[in-house]
Amino acid sequence: MTQSTGIQFDPLSASFADDPYAVYKALRKADGPTFFPAQNLWLLSPHADVAKVATDPNMVRSLDGLETADEAATRQRQANWHDMPYHQRFVQVSLLDSDGEPHRRLRRLLLGKFTASAVAGLEPMVRQIVNGLLDDLEGREEIEFIEDFAAHVPGRVIAHILGAPQEYSAQMRAWSEDVVQYFDVDRSDARKALAENATREFHDFLVELKAERQKNPQDDLISRMIADEAAGQYQGDEFISTCMLILMAGHGSTIDVLGSGMHLLLKHPEAMAALREHPEGLPVAIQEIFRYEPPLPFFHRHATAEIEIGGRVWAAGTTFGLLYGAANRDPAMFDEPESFRIDRSPNRHLAFGQGAHLCLGNNIARLNMKVIFETLLARFGTISLAQEQVAYKRGLSVRGPVALNLCLSRQG
Repeated sequence: MTQSTGIQFDPLSASFADDPYAVYKALRKADGPTFFPAQNLWLLSPHADVAKVATDPNMVRSLDGLETADEAATRQRQANWHDMPYHQRFVQVSLLDSDGEPHRRLRRLLLGKFTASAVAGLEPMVRQIVNGLLDDLEGREEIEFIEDFAAHVPGRVIAHILGAPQEYSAQMRAWSEDVVQYFDVDRSDARKALAENATREFHDFLVELKAERQKNPQDDLISRMIADEAAGQYQGDEFISTCMLILMAGHGSTIDVLGSGMHLLLKHPEAMAALREHPEGLPVAIQEIFRYEPPLPFFHRHATAEIEIGGRVWAAGTTFGLLYGAANRDPAMFDEPESFRIDRSPNRHLAFGQGAHLCLGNNIARLNMKVIFETLLARFGTISLAQEQVAYKRGLSVRGPVALNLCLSRQG
């Protein structure tokens, strides 16, 4: 429960997983930001407040240089982030959690591979992966959409970009999920051990891959990164940390939004029918899926300077929790925000963040979704849900179905 409003805010509860948006609505109606003691931060839910903090250069992801070594150690122990050397070196310190010039330097090194034009050139490869997976499922009348199909696409695509062997895509997904689960609210010792072991194994795999590419460079991102490191562009652990982040970011959130998106279309058959008839509308519809069910509904920022939010001045040192899932349903920004409208335009959602930390892989995620939904709707005249209830993952930082059983038929 939050201290300032009494609103029941339990991200690990079944009720929150089932419908976080009722809680988000209550938070938006509260008088200013809401304190969440479990993470010692103030929750922001109105679109204007979230966007303001996300785009303010004085709001940072990392506390480097803002606290003493003793303060940092105390904070690490309190949050159970300590005594996990691989996770601390290669996950807790990364492009995602850097700011200022180091962040700009690392982002510039990668940007060329993730622009809209560069990603557009990947479409034939993505189509080949999607069609190959569906060919393997040919003849099956029922599938578990996530595990049988959707979970295999993003990893193969990002592995292709980086230059990691395709046969390791399933293992990289498992490592990624084990590593990032520790960023959520539940930081038990068991989950801590899972994250640390996965990070160590992931690190060892990337060290071997890097050594192989140093001997045999190819036309892939890791070979280019090796050349950039030789030119002094990557420092210390940044090379392995950045490779790990690229692979992790290319898995979980896209898998989750694919599941949410398919579930939304199943709940809105008129939208599915319209997109089957007019697949050219998919890019706009995909933006609405991201608005309506953002797969990463929460991020944090630390204030390095005073900022006014909700009519109050907040001191430097304040930590804010940005509830993108709440901001994306704010009636002050969106007309009929609780309605799923595949033709919504403009659509100024925050599912990809804003400002310096705008999601680097957003073009890849949208391409994956476009190809997947376009191909499924073209191949199958009927797609229906084969389970009564769809359970969603529990947690503050994730949003997506646990499983989605579908019946597929080529007949309409």
